[in-house]
Amino acid sequence: MNIILAQHHGMCFGVRDALRTTHAAAQRGPLTILGQLVHNPLVERHLTAVGAQRGDLDDLDSASTRQVAITAHGTSDTHRRSWQSAGHTVIDTTCPLVRKAHHALATLISDGYQPVVIGQSQHVEVRGLVGDFPQAVVVLDETDLEKIPPHPQLGIVSQTTQPVETALRLVDAIKRRHPASEVRFIDTICHPTKQRQTAMDDLVRDCDHIVVIGGRNSNNTRQLAQKATAHGRRTVQVERPEELDPAWFRDARNVGVTAGTSTLDETVDAVMQRLRQIAVELRTTPAHEFLRFMLQAA
Repeated sequence: MNIILAQHHGMCFGVRDALRTTHAAAQRGPLTILGQLVHNPLVERHLTAVGAQRGDLDDLDSASTRQVAITAHGTSDTHRRSWQSAGHTVIDTTCPLVRKAHHALATLISDGYQPVVIGQSQHVEVRGLVGDFPQAVVVLDETDLEKIPPHPQLGIVSQTTQPVETALRLVDAIKRRHPASEVRFIDTICHPTKQRQTAMDDLVRDCDHIVVIGGRNSNNTRQLAQKATAHGRRTVQVERPEELDPAWFRDARNVGVTAGTSTLDETVDAVMQRLRQIAVELRTTPAHEFLRFMLQAA
């Protein structure tokens, strides 16, 4: 069983910066994080261990600390002003590439375009994107396109963690549906997401099994797993090495490994180590013992 780690995988610079900033703020004094800093339960446990509390971005009464932190997914200026007006010191860990998406959307609107956002309407990043612009329409598939009103100019941005293929497919569909409109798409999909998606293309070409590491509510991690599955590869998404079942790899030849942008380096290392152990176990197990093992696992 060969184990191949994706060329681009794991934590991006935006998540690293958010963790450093939040950790430093928690050391300065009591801190409430307004949501999940990043979508990773191991990170959440670490932040709890250093004393950070959890609050609700939409509830000004959910934070008893003076310091509050905006998560890496960002938020609207309306929310920032509300927390500042309530007397809180706002620590903003918004990823710079999410800020870029906010700026792109604001630019389109100031230029007279009807705003359209490609993404998940209930995702915290998308809620933040459209929070200051109630006229914005959020779409995720072609059935959503009927929500876009007729307009001579349609301006489109994307949630930063959407697959490029999804965004381009929807842009083309919007152009077909509104042939008389000028359609302008500003590509706001972040570079780390593109890198990891491209690296997945390499993995699915060379591997029969794929392991994706990351939080189950992480959009970019889930997109990696969905891409591998769509290519017909046996795919499993795990948050920690203990979730790996040796029986799953009984017929594996080449196992590809990748991780979402909020996955800790230590977690990737631990999963790689466990996979190497499984490879040794499967290689050294006698045939009759292996058959009994598999029957028990079934």
